[in-house]
Formats: sequence, structure tokens, C-alpha cells
Amino acid sequence: MTIEHYIDVIEDLAQQLPSQERYQRLLQAIRQAIPCDAIALLKLNHDNLEPLAFQGLSPEARGRRFKLGQHPRLDQILSSRHLVRFDSDSTLPDPYDGLIETPDHQLHVHDCMGISLHINQKPWGVITLDALRPGQFDNVDPQQQQAAIALTRSVITAVQRINLLEKQLSHGYDVTAELNRDLSGKDIIGNSPAMAQLLKDIETVAPTPLTVLIQGETGVGKENIAHRLHLQSDRFNQPLVQINCAALPETLAEAELFGHTKGAFTGADKDRTGRFELADGGTLFLDEIGELPLPTQAKLLRALQEGEIQRAGSDTPIQVDVRIIAATNRDLKEEVKAGRFRADLYHRLSVYPVTVPPLREREQDVLMLAEFFLERDQHRLNLRKLTLDRAAKRALMAYTWPGNVRELEHLLSRAALKAGSQQKGIHKGSTGTKGIVTILPSHLGLEINTDQQEQPATAQLTQTLERNLKEATEDFQRQHIGQALSLTDNNVSAAARLLGVDRSNLLRLIKRLDIEHR
Repeated sequence: MTIEHYIDVIEDLAQQLPSQERYQRLLQAIRQAIPCDAIALLKLNHDNLEPLAFQGLSPEARGRRFKLGQHPRLDQILSSRHLVRFDSDSTLPDPYDGLIETPDHQLHVHDCMGISLHINQKPWGVITLDALRPGQFDNVDPQQQQAAIALTRSVITAVQRINLLEKQLSHGYDVTAELNRDLSGKDIIGNSPAMAQLLKDIETVAPTPLTVLIQGETGVGKENIAHRLHLQSDRFNQPLVQINCAALPETLAEAELFGHTKGAFTGADKDRTGRFELADGGTLFLDEIGELPLPTQAKLLRALQEGEIQRAGSDTPIQVDVRIIAATNRDLKEEVKAGRFRADLYHRLSVYPVTVPPLREREQDVLMLAEFFLERDQHRLNLRKLTLDRAAKRALMAYTWPGNVRELEHLLSRAALKAGSQQKGIHKGSTGTKGIVTILPSHLGLEINTDQQEQPATAQLTQTLERNLKEATEDFQRQHIGQALSLTDNNVSAAARLLGVDRSNLLRLIKRLDIEHR
């Protein structure tokens, strides 16, 4: 790495830049010193390596979580303190199959290497570099490799310290507590403008004691938002107690929320602590608050106003310090007008309302979420790699998702199971090392109305041409390779030289195109 590369990245540390931009500039500097087609910075989070920044990979790669023990290449890189390089004919599955920015999104014979990153003697993550031309890293100067490692470690350490200091100054959080919170937070996948605004609202209100009302359709992930609000608050190390109000019978709702004494009603054979007491000092999440019976709404309002409760069957008040987060898929304003929800309770709960956008308003997040679910499902189903073909991606983008993120999650799980059981080389109980399982539109089973998908003739013509071009290209490849094998008496090495391609690449094409040879 030249001194110019050093200067550019080091000078960035003195600028007020978002962490993502710092990482992107770092990766670009490394690519200038060590030319490659794809580079990725992955951070270790518990037992997952998560893409923090990358270049040369599909944007939806950000949704992937690479679990340790399930990706042998990444495991080897992380466990070594030295540069790890893989031969172009390595049989180890590549974690980026289906995610590389090539015409067919597949990694062909290529050069691959990776470097583990340790901060304060602890594993932090890895950097991976991929080149589509075999041997591209043969002449990389070892000093450039070491410089890249040293510079990356310095940038990451500096970014962590800057982020922690900014959080301390703005929120007064303890450094250790902030790190614990980052580790324990639930994934919220997406970077659409609607999600960016939601996360900004969460960051604004989470550190305050204000009551939050989470609104949104069924399946959008309101529970995840509640968890994020709690974990980013100063109550993060106190209990988060959840109760589903829709599942509370009117006769038991009061006892569930406030507790009861022995003998308070038939079946109360002992004292019981209610959810308010369990959440004392922490957060109480009232899910589906719109379903709470009216009589219980009045008692909940009293508890919120006075900060005290009474167990059923007892006259003794109990002081509680509870932060309330409520969620609903109903329009509570309309419920108030209809007399099904108390106006005073609505105003008490909606001190800071936030709305989780439906998936149809997060179009650019659909494929990122899909990659997140595919990474999880491929390991659940014991598959080597699970990908979406282009037509399936178009189908996902064209659908309106009435069931939102939950519907997408369940649909992809079903599709993965169908594809895995149907495609050649994948058998029940196998390791799935024989190939990549590709989800097709037929596996999704989506019924897309004509007003939901793009219908212009040009769009249909584009899809037809794309499909025909692929078929025509494969036919040409079969004919051309067949002629080369015939001329060389089925000598693959000689045919590869004649065609001007790598022997390993030719073998893969022969296998993929199902070309017979001796």
C-alpha cells in the first residue's frame, strides 16, 4: 500500500463521517493497493459474521448472517492470525456464491484470500478479497498485506472509540453497557427511507421515559421494534416483560396485569405477581393493546396515571416504576370514535407514536430481507447454498405482501423446502455439497394480480429476451465445447487450451451443461 493510500484513509479519521463511509473508503484504499473484484468487511457478532461493508457483492448481501461452523472458508480465516488463501480448485463452498456481481451471479474459478482482524487481542471479524482471475493475488507484496491489516485494525479501533464517545456525550451511557446493548439487539433488516426514519425515531425516543405506541399492520415486526426500544434505553439491563392483550380473557385480564392474592377468585390458590410488578424498574410491552377489554382499560389508565397498582383481592397499593410500550394493528383513533377504546387511555399511550411501515412501502428492503431468511433457512435445511433466480426476485418485488415481513419469511421457508426436495443433488439428510439450490418462481407460488406487477410490453419483451438469450447461449456453449472435445479426442486439458479457458472452469461448464465426455 502506497503512502498516498495511507494518507487518504488516516485523514478521514479527523473528519466527521458516518462509520459506513469510513469503512467504504478503507475498502476502496485496500482495493487500490491489492486489486480485486470483490472485498468485504465482516464483523463477528456472537457466532455470526455479519457484512458491515462490502464492494463487488450484490446489495442484498447485507441481509446475510454467516454462522460460524457452517462456512468453512470463513472459519479458517477467522481462526488464523495469518493471511489465508484458497486455491482456485478448492472444493470448500464459497459463502458468496449467488451474491457476486457477475452476469450469472455465480463465482467461477477465482482467487480468494482473507485476513482475520483482532482488536485488543480478541477476534473482531475478517476481511475477504476475491478476484475472478485465478492467480491474481500471486504477486501481492507481503508488505502490502501487512499494511492493509495494520491500517484496517487502526481504522476499526478508531471508529469504535469515536462511536462510543459520541454515544457517551449524547446519551450519557456507560461504554460497557453500550457494547452489551449492541451485542444483544435484535436484527432490524433494511435501509429504505421508511425504515431509516423509523430507526431515527427509535434512537430519539428510546433513551427517554416516554410511553411509545407502535402502530403497524400485522406481520411488520412491531415486537422487534419494542425490543429495540428497550435495549436502547437506560433500562436495558432491567426486565422487558411482554403480554399479549388479545389473549387475555376479560375475567383474567386484571389478575394477569396486576396480580392477585390467594382466594381472590375461584382457582386463585396462591398469591401471584402480575406483569406490572415483574416489569418494575424495566419495560412493560403491551402487545395488541387495542384488544384490551374496556373495564381493564380503566384500571390500566389508573396504574399509568398514579404509578401504582393493587393486586386483585388486596387493598394495599404497590408502587411500580414501569416504562410502557404498547403496540396495535388497529387504528385507535377510529376505535375511540366507535366507543371501543377509551380516549383518555389512547392519549396516555400515544405520547410518542411510531409507525412500522408495511413491506410494500419498503420495496428495496424485500431482497435484503430475503437474503437474511435464505441464509438462515439454508442451514436449517442442511443445504450448501440457497439462492433466488432472477425471475423469482422479480416476483418477490412485484408482490404487495399483505402479510408483510412475516409472510415473506414463511413463504421463503416453504419455497426453500420445495426447491431443496426437487432439485438434483439434494437428498434428505445429505450435506447438500453437490450443488446450489435455486428458488424459482414456481417454488414461491405467488399469485400476482395484473395491477400488482409491471405490465408494459417492453418489460415482458425484456424478460422473454433474457430467457431466450440464456437458452441460446447455453446451446452455443454445448455445441462449441462439444466440437473442441471432438477435435481433441475428449482430452479436457487440450480442449481447454483450444478454447482459451481454465481447465477447472471448463469442467464446471461440462457438468452444468450436462455435456457427455469420456
